[in-house]
Amino acid sequence: MSITDSCQLTTKDYTILEVIRERHPVRDDTFWAVLQRKISSAVVMFRDDIPANVVTLSSRVAYRINDGPAETRIVAHDQMRGLVGMLLPITNARGLALLGLAEGQSISIPTADGRLETLTVQEVVYQPEAARRERLKLAGIAASESRRPGEPGLRVVHRSDEPRDEPRNKVAAAFDAGFDDPGPPAA
Repeated sequence: MSITDSCQLTTKDYTILEVIRERHPVRDDTFWAVLQRKISSAVVMFRDDIPANVVTLSSRVAYRINDGPAETRIVAHDQMRGLVGMLLPITNARGLALLGLAEGQSISIPTADGRLETLTVQEVVYQPEAARRERLKLAGIAASESRRPGEPGLRVVHRSDEPRDEPRNKVAAAFDAGFDDPGPPAA
């Protein structure tokens, strides 16, 4: 069992934590301390690169609190109707604490009465990113080639090692050609 301050988050999970930090007023000191700790210590990676043994959003995880029996929950963005007792939302300090931990890792968080409780990830039973990679593998598709047909990919707009003889873009070209449209405010 290793108690850690670091975690691994997907870009999506990290972004969600940043939005929570920016949009929600401070209500619970424990929650906000864990949130700050997660954001400041995160190693952020693409969903195709996150190890299968790391807790991500929508992962089903078996974990222990202190030396208690193992519990299995789905780490979720927020409470959902119809899944009472199955979810552990990241708007809860325990759910947030588990997010980004790998199997065997532990984290200690303060409780409402001032004691510390240690959460230990026993097993990541299901992780959506690993399941996606497995489906793609079975279909014979590399994760990097998994774009939907017609979905735009990344394209190089400008390479730093190319000379810049041409205008930066069409707007710059229009201004360089003497185009002088005052725009809608002049109408």
